[in-house]
Amino acid sequence: MSEEHTGHCLCGAVRFRTVGPLREVIACHCSQCRRQTGHFYAATNVRDEGLTVEGGENVTWYRASDAAGRGFCRTCGSALFWKGDNTDYTSIMAGTFDQPTGLKIGMHIYCADKGDYYEIDDGAPQFAENR
Repeated sequence: MSEEHTGHCLCGAVRFRTVGPLREVIACHCSQCRRQTGHFYAATNVRDEGLTVEGGENVTWYRASDAAGRGFCRTCGSALFWKGDNTDYTSIMAGTFDQPTGLKIGMHIYCADKGDYYEIDDGAPQFAENR
């Protein structure tokens, strides 16, 4: 997918625009993602040079591990971004994009950690840990 997309947090304090290809959506069921969002993370990504953020001063970064940060709106709490250390791309939560997105779930990771209250039955590949 090589289009331009826009999106924002719940309150609109953080808005973003992407230009360039977006990766298929990866659904992460690890306990960190579930605790941050209340369900599972569903994120695509874009190369850093293709991401423009308006209201970046409203993004708070939380270091949940020694390998990455999680960006969220400090006003409304919306989970927005995931950024691995020393990477040239930023993951963006799929639900924050304005529709239509054209995005599709490509795989599920950390399925061994998934919540016990739901099933994964969309037919996308599932991995017990990372792919």
